[in-house]
Amino acid sequence: MSIFKLPDLGEGLQEAEIVEWFVKEGDEVTVDQPLLAVETAKAIVDVPSPESGEIAKLFVAAGDIPKVGDALVEFTLDEKQPAKQDSGTVVGQMETDKGTVIEAAAKVGKGSKGSGGIKATPAVRALAHKHSVDLSVVTPTGADGVITAADIERAAKALSNAGPLEPLRGVRRAMAHIMTQAHEEVADVTIVDDADIHAWAKGTDATLRLIRAIGVACKVEPSLNAWYDSQEMGRRLLDQVDVCVAVDTKEGLFVPVLRDVSNRSPEDLRAGLNKIKEGIKDRSIPPEEMRGYTITLSNFGTFGGRYADPIVVPPTVAILGAGRMRDEVVAVDGQVVIHRIMPLSLTVDHRAVTGGEATRFLMAAIEDLGKAE
Repeated sequence: MSIFKLPDLGEGLQEAEIVEWFVKEGDEVTVDQPLLAVETAKAIVDVPSPESGEIAKLFVAAGDIPKVGDALVEFTLDEKQPAKQDSGTVVGQMETDKGTVIEAAAKVGKGSKGSGGIKATPAVRALAHKHSVDLSVVTPTGADGVITAADIERAAKALSNAGPLEPLRGVRRAMAHIMTQAHEEVADVTIVDDADIHAWAKGTDATLRLIRAIGVACKVEPSLNAWYDSQEMGRRLLDQVDVCVAVDTKEGLFVPVLRDVSNRSPEDLRAGLNKIKEGIKDRSIPPEEMRGYTITLSNFGTFGGRYADPIVVPPTVAILGAGRMRDEVVAVDGQVVIHRIMPLSLTVDHRAVTGGEATRFLMAAIEDLGKAE
């Protein structure tokens, strides 16, 4: 017998949603035969079999969300194959001498309750279980941050007035993980300014102009086209500009990548964008086309909004957001005129990027956006 556990699929996440099994108990499989499809950060990926043999047991079903290291399938191996050993992880809890149980908290980020974990007596935990209250969402009012029975009752009452819990799945679940990581890790700062795009010809493709401006600005200020290593406290400047174009969908946020934008024609970039959109629509875009980007563009103005505070996702250090274009009264050479204006919001990781570097980048992008062609 051999048990195959959910492997690390390279998305930086610790779980994946089971989309579909291609096999059933009793089936014979060979090495590299697709076993199941799982949904990871932004794509559906087929997981191949590591063994040849008979499927003895499936431990999870479609719709389940196992963590990396959880058992997926048990094989009855061919006689020529030795059984493989696998290990698991045991997570426990500690009890204080006052009877308060302290669970180790997840990574603590901005606005968290502290690093001491969740504190509650066994009786209070039982009460929370009775009312289906998640202790992590309860604000403690007891001494030393201990959750009390009154806290549970208050939370239960609030939850009873809310709608049913809708678990995040697929892309939205992955987005939640990634945004949490970014919120916890990045020392973000945002600067805003406007680009005067009055010189644009009618019908100019705003997305392509923004991508071009990013490429130009990266040449002027290369420090924003970089990856930051938080463990080594160092950055790596990157020669090729690979722009992640954030795409909002009903399922959540997708992050496809346009490679080497500085050395591609507008026609080639538009063809690439169209191909990406089709791949997202039918969920056929390969995972590798959503990895390894160096800087991000969020053109949120297509929906609305003027300025924003875009989120930098590690290991990148910058994201440029473009708000809704508008006509605005401006002064040009002492004359009051109406020009087309595009608001811009640039967020950088202040651990790796200085204020001067960020400002030079933004000014270079604005200068390029102001050109007719």
